Amino acid sequence: MEIIYQPYIDPEFESLIERIYPPRICIDNDACEDSTLVKVDSANKHGILLEMVQVLTDLDLVISKSYISSDGGWFMDVFHVTDQLGNKITDESLILYIQKALCPSRRELRSDHASTEQTVLEMTATDRPGLMSEMSAVLLELGCNVTSAVAWTHNTRVACILNVEDGFKGGPIRDPIRLTHVEEQLGNVVEAHHGKAGERSSLRLTAPVTGQTHKERRLHQLMYADKDYEWHHGCDGEHKEKSCDVSTHVSIETCKEKGYSVVNVRSRDRPKLLFDTVCALTDMQYVVFHAAVASKATMADQEYFIRHKDGCTLDTEGERHKLSQCLIAAIERRVSHGLRLEICTPNRMGLLSDITRVLRENALSISTVEVGTRGERAVGSFYIKDASGHDHVNPNIVEAVKKESGGSVLAVQKSKEGAPSQAASSSRTSRSITNSGTEDRPRFSLGSLLWSQLERFSGNFGPIRS
Repeated sequence: MEIIYQPYIDPEFESLIERIYPPRICIDNDACEDSTLVKVDSANKHGILLEMVQVLTDLDLVISKSYISSDGGWFMDVFHVTDQLGNKITDESLILYIQKALCPSRRELRSDHASTEQTVLEMTATDRPGLMSEMSAVLLELGCNVTSAVAWTHNTRVACILNVEDGFKGGPIRDPIRLTHVEEQLGNVVEAHHGKAGERSSLRLTAPVTGQTHKERRLHQLMYADKDYEWHHGCDGEHKEKSCDVSTHVSIETCKEKGYSVVNVRSRDRPKLLFDTVCALTDMQYVVFHAAVASKATMADQEYFIRHKDGCTLDTEGERHKLSQCLIAAIERRVSHGLRLEICTPNRMGLLSDITRVLRENALSISTVEVGTRGERAVGSFYIKDASGHDHVNPNIVEAVKKESGGSVLAVQKSKEGAPSQAASSSRTSRSITNSGTEDRPRFSLGSLLWSQLERFSGNFGPIRS
């Protein structure tokens, strides 16, 4: 293993640099004809690239081009972004929100993905039909109201995060005795669904805490900790058989003269692809020094120049194989399979239990869930499959779910490319932005001398979705 020696930098000194030279955020609608340029220039730190991509992704913005450079202790990036309809970002309140959200000193502008006012349930287990239904039924029986739910399934494994509140008093469940009881009852449900002794599972119910991790990033972390990538029989850089049906390929090479490992990822283009890839690299403690992303037709290509956080490159076959499998898993686990049910209905206690019970009684399994509340309504989607794993679902099922929920239910077929269908409108881009105080003009920094170079490189790339 080749080790690159670097000087030690005290964390307090890093925060001092941030205060002296805060990020320079420039949002430019004049430089490019068909997209808005979001330019970020700041002191570098581990995870800053993920923070930038996360902010833009949470706003449902499409990143069409990007060039990334963070060598020498300074981070520079140019994102070409549009809204879901392909238009430039012209709303002044949204522009101001982006500028504030990209600034570390204003982290109070948090995403809807992380709530600190509710009890959080995290679970990983073997994926079995009816598991979500029985868990939500137990929560209802114990007087717990599920306010939001997200779940992914991948390689026979499932991970879910539920936000739960006291169904009688409202707010989080703070009684430690009650928390323990609810956790024990849910643990019994998970264990009952295990087909073999010794199958892995984890379940944790926690009281509200500050600084909770972004929900989708947390799902990635849960599935990575659950080692869902070990079941993956995909194609990495050393195995590219034509018979392989996985559309994601990863190759890793070593650039010895520069001291980098070069990671190339080729996959189907889809929303949040860049976010998922950067999540995996960041949580595995890899630092991205340079990167380029591009797409052609339905396929996307990403190239990253990386080192481990300790300065090491990936020199062993075992390291390269694990990273390849983890990147494939991070990209594939979000790809939803089955028929998509879009739900918009008046919110009430027990709604998730009622909907999932109908699906279980009709022998349908759930591959992906994303449900939350918006005012007095529950809004979200379920991807469902029949016992054979197909999306050929009886139309009567849709009517049964509609009757049980008391709201509107729309069945949406998956696109031919295999990517999840897009909702007709974006809830985040249309929301009002508050606390829109006046921003100072971004101050000049040394990194601004390199903007022309960055834009020249950036112009060579094709579009890639965020």
